[in-house]
Formats: sequence, C-alpha cells, structure tokens
Amino acid sequence: MWLILRKRIPLYIVTGWVAITLNFVLPRLMPGNPAELLMSRLNRAGTVPMTSLPALESEFGVDNHHSLLHQYFSYLGQVAHLNLGTSLTYFPQPVSSVIAESLPWTLLLVFTGLVLSWAIGLLLGIGMGWRRGSRTDQLAVPLGAFLSAVPFFLVGLVFVWVFGVVLGWFPINGAYGADVTPGLSPAFIGSWLGHAFLPVLTIVLSSFVAHMLYMRNTMVTVLGDDYVLMAEAKGLSRRRVKYHYAARNAILPSVASFTTALGFVVGGSVLVETVFSYPGIGYALFQAVNGEDYPLMQGIFLVIALAVLVSNLLADVVYAVLDPRSRAQLSA
Repeated sequence: MWLILRKRIPLYIVTGWVAITLNFVLPRLMPGNPAELLMSRLNRAGTVPMTSLPALESEFGVDNHHSLLHQYFSYLGQVAHLNLGTSLTYFPQPVSSVIAESLPWTLLLVFTGLVLSWAIGLLLGIGMGWRRGSRTDQLAVPLGAFLSAVPFFLVGLVFVWVFGVVLGWFPINGAYGADVTPGLSPAFIGSWLGHAFLPVLTIVLSSFVAHMLYMRNTMVTVLGDDYVLMAEAKGLSRRRVKYHYAARNAILPSVASFTTALGFVVGGSVLVETVFSYPGIGYALFQAVNGEDYPLMQGIFLVIALAVLVSNLLADVVYAVLDPRSRAQLSA
C-alpha cells in the first residue's frame, strides 16, 4: 500500500494544483463582477455608497487594482487557510460555512443511495451472469439498458407527482420536518427517513442498472476462466463455484468503480436535490447558478474536484489490496 501511495501521491498533487488553478481562472473568464452584482442588489433595498465597491471587490477576490498573478497567489493563500470567500446568495455567510451546512445532507442522501444501488446491482448482476443466456438474462439486458438511459430528474418528477402530490404519502421538499430539531432523536431520524425516501429511491432506481450490467458482463467473462472450469471439474457445489470462485474475482472491478464513485457523492445528484428541494451541495450549486454566485460555485467545484481525486487514490489502494497482481505490477 505504501508503494502505491509513494507512486500515486505526486501525480494527484499535481492534478490537484491544476484543479485549483482552473477553479481560479474559469470564474474570471465569465462575464460580470460579483461585487458589482451585490452592489446592485443592496441598492434595491437602500442606498449604498459607491465607495464600498473596492471593499467588496477585495472581499470577493476580484480586486482589479492588482494583477492577475497577485490575485492568483492571494487565492492560493486563501484556499490554504480554507477561506473560500463570501457567498452572494447567502450574504454575508462565508462559502465554507454554506458548504459545511450543505455537505452532510448530501453525504447522507447520496451515499445511502449509492451503497444501496451498488449492493442491489451487484447481487442481481451475479445472478444474471451465472444464468447467462437464460430467458431472464435475455430480457433483463435490453430492459436494463433502457432503464439506465432514463434521467434522474424524470424519475424524481414522477415520484413527486404520484407519491407526493396525488397520494400524499411522502414530503416532497426539505430534509426534515419543521417541527423537529436536528439530532439523534427518534423523531428527527424518522422525519429524515420520510423526507429522504423518495430521493434515495430515485437514485437507486436510476443507478443500480449500470452496476448490474457491469457486474453481469464481468461475471460472464470470469466464468470462462480456467480456474472456474477446474473448480467445476472437481465437483464442487454450484454455490461454492458461484460465490467463492466466480463472484469473488468478478467483484474486483466493481469494488474499484464503487470506490471511484464515492468522489461524486460530494457533488451529489444536483437534479435529484433540485427536484426534491433537498438542502444539499447539489441544491446549493443550483441556487448559486441562479443567483450568479461565483464564489459559491467556485468553492463547490473545488470541493468536488478534490473529493474525486481522493476517491481515485482510494480506488487505487483498494484495488491493490484486493488484487495481488496489481501489487506485483507496481513493485516490478
């Protein structure tokens, strides 16, 4: 494992620096000035002197009185101190505070949906691969390909209309009820489960098919290997051959893909959170885009990029731990 970290970490450090640099450059290529935009909003509520504009420009890191290189190094210093600026949408709340409040909800929602969809897809894929060529397999493959093409937001809208509006079984906005206080109390947990049920179900139904088909195809490939044929020739039970020989080796790529997908948990399912007005990172990003909140967009993109890098590094480590062949290749 240490050999992997020693070889991979320098690459990820460079990639992280590139992501931070792009995160600095791209918002400055966009039209508009966040300080001027905030000034116009404040002037709607009352008179704000124009002398406040330089202070706001300095606060939002768009001080035109300094060179772009000076702004860049200033931005690096702010990132090093976890200072991501001030949000326009939630002014005067800092971006780091907005992300800290939104991130736990996304982690709870998307991580739960991701684990469930991966586990369900894994079990179904093992069964389909083992019964390859059967009628069930022949029907499930094209049906799964069709279902995987259905977008998240369409499934979410159907659930909102049927189970939220028509039947009224589940709430369709927020993360918990207004009558409960966040904590570990049974009332709060029950309220969160009720609000998260439809979004989690949307994520599971929209994503488990991809895991199922991937596991099914890997299982079919593994079943043709010599060690599986040898296990069958020895007269071992079908259950032992299925799980201890075939599925155990076929699961390696799926574990790596699951670890990589953890990075996208931070990004959340933007469309799902928007459809259900769920207060996670995805919904905060949607609000930032609508409000032209460049600092908040910049902060969220940076967190997503770093989370993807960490998850890819974790995927390399997990795959090397599970597969001795990859360790041998790295040590060669």
